[in-house]
Amino acid sequence: MRAHLNLQDPGKALQLFGQTLTLSLPPDHFTFTFALKACTGLSHDGALIAGTQLHCFVIKLGLESNPHIRNKLIHLYAICGRVGDARKVFDGSSVRDVVAWNSMLQAYADGKDGDGLRELFCRMPDRDVVSWNTVIGFYIEIGEFDEAIMVFRSMLETKGCFPNRVTMITVLSAVCQSGALGQGKWIHAYVHRRGIELDENLSSALINMYSKCGCVEFAVDTFEATIHRSVDTWNAMIAGFTANGLSSRAINLFHKMESLGVIPNFITFACVLNACSHGGLIKQGKDLFEKMKDVYNIEPDIGHYGCMVDLFSRAGLFDEAERTIDKMPVKPDAVMWKALVGACRIHHNFELGVKAGHKLIEVAPDDHASYVLMSNIYAMKNDWNGVCRVRTMMAERGVKKVPGCSSIELDGVVHEFIAGDGKNARKKEIYEMLEEMSERLRGAGYEPDTKEVLLDIEDEEVKESSLSHHSEKLAIAFGLIRTGPGTTIRVVKNLRICGDCHNAIKMLSEIYGRDIVVRDSNRFHQFSKGSCSCQDYW
Repeated sequence: MRAHLNLQDPGKALQLFGQTLTLSLPPDHFTFTFALKACTGLSHDGALIAGTQLHCFVIKLGLESNPHIRNKLIHLYAICGRVGDARKVFDGSSVRDVVAWNSMLQAYADGKDGDGLRELFCRMPDRDVVSWNTVIGFYIEIGEFDEAIMVFRSMLETKGCFPNRVTMITVLSAVCQSGALGQGKWIHAYVHRRGIELDENLSSALINMYSKCGCVEFAVDTFEATIHRSVDTWNAMIAGFTANGLSSRAINLFHKMESLGVIPNFITFACVLNACSHGGLIKQGKDLFEKMKDVYNIEPDIGHYGCMVDLFSRAGLFDEAERTIDKMPVKPDAVMWKALVGACRIHHNFELGVKAGHKLIEVAPDDHASYVLMSNIYAMKNDWNGVCRVRTMMAERGVKKVPGCSSIELDGVVHEFIAGDGKNARKKEIYEMLEEMSERLRGAGYEPDTKEVLLDIEDEEVKESSLSHHSEKLAIAFGLIRTGPGTTIRVVKNLRICGDCHNAIKMLSEIYGRDIVVRDSNRFHQFSKGSCSCQDYW
């Protein structure tokens, strides 16, 4: 039975269990452990039916108190979505080891039951690294990245339980999402201090973290310090260059990877094609797309086709983009339609934008961004009836627009700002700084791009005020107040940066002599001395 489990053949393992019964061979706790493990390899329905029958056998033979069997039962019920049954097995145990607690903890995590998870975690008499990793992973899974980092901090304060490589990789993913660079640097220093080996997985996580926090040179240092690089390590660095607008460096690294005999995979090509898209490198993108098929025999998936559609759309080559969509062997997904609609907005191709917008809403009816993009197309062509229809559709379907939100990390604390936010404790200082920023911008010749206000408002002053209160400007104002001259300001935004903010921040970087890094939902913008790393191609 164990041999067949090792060969990933749970069905054969269960057949052998049946033979023990027909041959009157009394099963022991090892037999049931293997049989229950085999059940977890079946479909949910099959696992539940077979597992319930095995549970009956276990009770009949008086083996329910065996810790190995009990833990397997908890795990089995958990993966079948029967958290209540898992808890009954757990509560019915007179003696529970840490494995039982961890199994139940994982059951709550898998079931997205935060209340149950927190209650059980607080009651645990002993916690090991698996316990902490489960809770940290749960918060990351549900998008509570700051909470995940707080749990990690609590773990460090616990005596006798040290983070392992899995902990570090997991927490680094939370740091990536929150943009908490200070936390990421501390984790890297901790890895060195504890002598944790920098293997391919941990190295890739660090490269990804530094890249997504806008510190691409730190990512390069980590890449260079990694002795054994897997294809994932190369992919992480290529993706890091791409996200930070360094398309040429991404492509050069790809060619270096090839020259060293490292075989690229489908992820590599997704990264390097994305680099071509962000850099407007049409010919290189076409050549790499053909190379993927002809040289490496990698069949393009929807992600690769999406990169090509994005590449052509950004460049205004809409005929090429439509031809790519028409000849694809798969149906376009929401990402592809978003790329097309976004490009139509930039190039003012309203006819195609409306057509693609309807397709986008059709494939992603619950995504607020679909409606916002469509509404923006109508607004830019001054079709306010179209805007009204889209908003009515959103309301009828219960879809709510997500407000613009930007965050900035200072002294290990992440501060969040909502567009037009007037509730911040330092509101007075922030709005005074916003006024100063506006005056200095006007003095430098800046004129607000009121076309970016996609609302039916005639008063230009109201439009200008609306632009000045975008969340990234609030975060930058806070950063200017709280940091010393010359300090780099790093902002993370949940939505795509608008054209007006992009132009204003370029000028602010020169006016205040600051490097300003903004990570929006699409890419990084590194503003310095009046220019941006994206070269205004975004």
